[in-house]
Amino acid sequence: MSLISFHKILIAIAILFCGGYGGYELVAFAKTGGTGALALGGVFLLLAAGLGYYLWRLNHFLGFED
Repeated sequence: MSLISFHKILIAIAILFCGGYGGYELVAFAKTGGTGALALGGVFLLLAAGLGYYLWRLNHFLGFED
């Protein structure tokens, strides 16, 4: 397994974690109404989206041809 493949797998796991935790916090916000849960949910969902974009464009960021 190459280092780039391992990096892609690690980023995919991070996306799943951030998306799952963001969803968990949004469910907690729906139950309790705490603004901290809403903020954490939003931040982690934004992180998941950012990591998704990074994974999608990884070859470009590394300088490989598309």
